[in-house]
Amino acid sequence: MIELSEQQIIDQLVQRLASTHSHIGPAHVNRVVHEEYARFQGRPIRDYIPLFVERNASTELAKLGA
Repeated sequence: MIELSEQQIIDQLVQRLASTHSHIGPAHVNRVVHEEYARFQGRPIRDYIPLFVERNASTELAKLGA
């Protein structure tokens, strides 16, 4: 089994959201994802952080696209 680091998962998330929200520039998608990711710095339990980041970033990007 190949295990990905949290940073690799976040990088893949940026790519996935950039393709889903193609009307928003990739640099802006990257910024939104990393802002959401920064909200969870220092949290001891890391298992669901990428999921929370994806949900929050998707919500923010959808607001920008509306």
